[in-house]
Parts: sequence; structure tokens; C-alpha cells
Amino acid sequence: MRQIVLDTETTGLSPAQGHRIIEIGCVELVDRRLTGRDFHRFLNPDRDIDEGAEAVHGISRADLENEPRFPEIVDELLDFLAGAELVIHNASFDVGFIEHELKLMKHPKPGIEQHATVLDTLTLARKIHPGQRNSLDALCKRYEVDASKRDVHGALIDSELLANVYLAMTGGQAALLLDEGEPGGAATTTSQRGAGPEGLPAAAANYELSVIRASAEEAAAHEAMLEKIRKSGACVWDFD
Repeated sequence: MRQIVLDTETTGLSPAQGHRIIEIGCVELVDRRLTGRDFHRFLNPDRDIDEGAEAVHGISRADLENEPRFPEIVDELLDFLAGAELVIHNASFDVGFIEHELKLMKHPKPGIEQHATVLDTLTLARKIHPGQRNSLDALCKRYEVDASKRDVHGALIDSELLANVYLAMTGGQAALLLDEGEPGGAATTTSQRGAGPEGLPAAAANYELSVIRASAEEAAAHEAMLEKIRKSGACVWDFD
């Protein structure tokens, strides 16, 4: 599955007030793994930036004078997003701005759903953590995602942080086996490799399986970790 984690920075809060996108940052996930591919552009908005917005992202109009305008990068952007699931925090904000830009340039396909599907991680976080703060900053703290290098908001760094928060929030292993000999350390499941007796991978079928039980101290440490997870939200490992 291909997903694109996306974030934007803008001149202000509302496209209805004439505000524009000034930065777009995206990172790619394939089968829940960061691929290293990204899309990042600064944009000239041809207008002033609200003082409050500039305080958040630290980008001034002077910084953008020599940057391209949205119509100059739109084909490259839409090619990068095509057919993916977009993972966006507070998706209505970013999608609203992107669609506003597409409509301003009279693009033949101005609706984001004509290019990709959308998953809103703010909606997801509110379901998992009802009644709690679910900003990106709060989620980074909750899931212990390191945001120490982020002095101000930036579209690319925020998309990278969101990717890690999303993977932590949705949990689960992407694969059971990792073949380091394959390009990029691609994950391989037993169904891809072939299985031996009792569902073991063929390469492991001739080995005796050792079972090591947790000690009392290890079991106690495990329970302490589960309690920490319970305090931050639903614990998927609870079976009682």
C-alpha cells in the first residue's frame, strides 16, 4: 500500500480570505515503511503573510520572492500524489488549501479525491484518545516521537514527524521476517518465501524451535509498559 504523508504551510488560516500555500512537504510510505522519497517545495504566494502565521513557520514573504508559483509545480505534485492514500493531520485544512490553489488556476481536476484518497490522523487520534489533546505536538510526546530538531513548523519536518506518529498510533509489525540481503532490507512474509512443517519458513524447517519463557522480573516490566500504554489510550494487547 502506498501512502503519502502531507503537510502545508500557508500565509494565513483561510483560503476564503485569499490566503495561499507557501510550502508543501510530503514523505512516502510503502507497506508502512518510509521509502526515503519525498516532495518538498516552497512557493511564492504573491501576497503578504499574516504576522501570526509567520510566527508559527518563520517564513517571510522576502524568503519566497524567487520561489516558483503553484501552477509551476502542480504537475509534479499531482504525479507524486497520484493513486496514494494521503495521511494528513487535520486534513480539511490542507486539502482545502490545495483545492483552492487548483481552482484558482482552473485545473481540470480540482478535487483532491480525483487524485488520491485521504486519511485524517486528527480524526483517528480523537477516536483512539477521546477527550485528550491530539495536536501533532501532543501526539509526538504521547508516542515518544523525537521532535527536538523542530524549532518552528515546517511542511517537510512536520510530515516526517506525522509519519512516525501515524506508524506508532496504528501499531503492529509490518512484517515478521526481514531479509537484509534483499535491496532496501525488504520485508518478506512466510507466504512469499514458502513454508515448511507447521507453517515455519522453509529455511527454518530443519531447526528445533527454542521457547524461552519470560522471568518474573521481565513479566513485571512488561505489565508496567502496558500500564503506561493504557494511560495514553487503548491498549491493543489487553485480552481480559
